[in-house]
Amino acid sequence: MAVATGCLDQERSMTMKKAWQFTVGSSLGLFISTATNAFAQWGGGYGGWGHGPGMMGGYGGFGFIIMIAFWVAVIVGIVFLVRWLATSTRGGGSTESALEILKKRYAQGEIDKKEFEQKKKDLL
Repeated sequence: MAVATGCLDQERSMTMKKAWQFTVGSSLGLFISTATNAFAQWGGGYGGWGHGPGMMGGYGGFGFIIMIAFWVAVIVGIVFLVRWLATSTRGGGSTESALEILKKRYAQGEIDKKEFEQKKKDLL
């Protein structure tokens, strides 16, 4: 059973788009929550540079986990971006399925009915 490459490319593109949106959204949310915490503790203390209560903004070991999660999200986002750019520039082809192309060729008179039926049978 032959599968049209146009459909696979379109499906892969949608999957990569969703993964990219998730990665960017997660990274942005993590960045905003971290920046909010940092700005909330800014000021006060020695010389106007307070560090807040306890180590890592008062979260203890949890702050370290957030830092690791942030960098993992950044690295995963970069990997998805590079893979997406590599596959999108490599493909460059049509998004039509093989059957749609075959139907178009038959409608334009490039192939006759016998050849159309044979190729359609091969595709399905």
